[in-house]
Amino acid sequence: MRVAVLGAGAIGAYVGARLAEGGSEVVLIARGAHLAAIRMGGLRVIDADGERTMWLESTGELDAVTGADAVIVALKAHSLPAIAPALGSMLTPGTPTVWAQNGIPWWYFHGHGGPLDGLALESVDPGGVIAASIPAEGVVGAVVHVAAELVAPGVVRHVEGRRFSLCGPGEAISAALRAGGLRAPLVGDLRSEIWLKLLGNATFNPVTALSGATLGQLGELPEMRELLLDAFAEIERVAAALDVQLALSPQRRLEAGLAVGEHRTSMLQDRDAGRPLEHRALTGAVVEIAARLGVEVPRIQTLHACVEMLERAQRLGGSERA
Repeated sequence: MRVAVLGAGAIGAYVGARLAEGGSEVVLIARGAHLAAIRMGGLRVIDADGERTMWLESTGELDAVTGADAVIVALKAHSLPAIAPALGSMLTPGTPTVWAQNGIPWWYFHGHGGPLDGLALESVDPGGVIAASIPAEGVVGAVVHVAAELVAPGVVRHVEGRRFSLCGPGEAISAALRAGGLRAPLVGDLRSEIWLKLLGNATFNPVTALSGATLGQLGELPEMRELLLDAFAEIERVAAALDVQLALSPQRRLEAGLAVGEHRTSMLQDRDAGRPLEHRALTGAVVEIAARLGVEVPRIQTLHACVEMLERAQRLGGSERA
């Protein structure tokens, strides 16, 4: 099975390595210093199985998706609207596309059946560009329970988790992921799992980006625990308004997140690297859905506004340095 991994950063490169170890033919689509390092010295993977260097096909060209048996789209959510038209034109008809983003995915309300059925969230898919570009029949939803860090160009360290929950036409990619040592169940109710993960992503990620703290450090301050639990409650109310019941209590979700320890969330890593922040599909989507449903989310609104300001300050700072 030939699998193209579009957006082979920390998560994408790690999953690509695992797929290759399971026997798949993998091409990593990356860019910049990371791509150059992979080409020159291979992809160095560090996890519980040890440290090894893997030589995988790698490219910076999007057309590598053409002819693939499956495509894993591991780009950050904010990158999708700009690339979707070109990506859609290059996909082989019928190719399963796995959407491995944090937050509320662009396809969430497709075939939803509820009061927001068919809605294209402006925070995630402005103008419905993604939905208009990507063939719906090939969409494989995913919730990624994997934490990894890009510790240097070409060097990926796995932190914890090996579960890829999938829905849609994902039987073949599920088998390929499992062959590589990952857990990849096909689940009937992925939307509830999306909200359960969002409970942490829409809180831990912005708070760590704003404070510079690791997950473990958040638990050291009682006031922070209280803030996080209050924010969790707001997200839970929005989910409930969509008839989604979370499988884990907010308290257990909080403790599970804090127990990861000295991990720097993906948003904190992006902040430190001066990259755009993936908050609109997280806090932005919660705020947008809550407004449509008449649910008040003042804490999530505050976090969203603060991260918006942080990203604006980073852009202005970069422009001044340039």
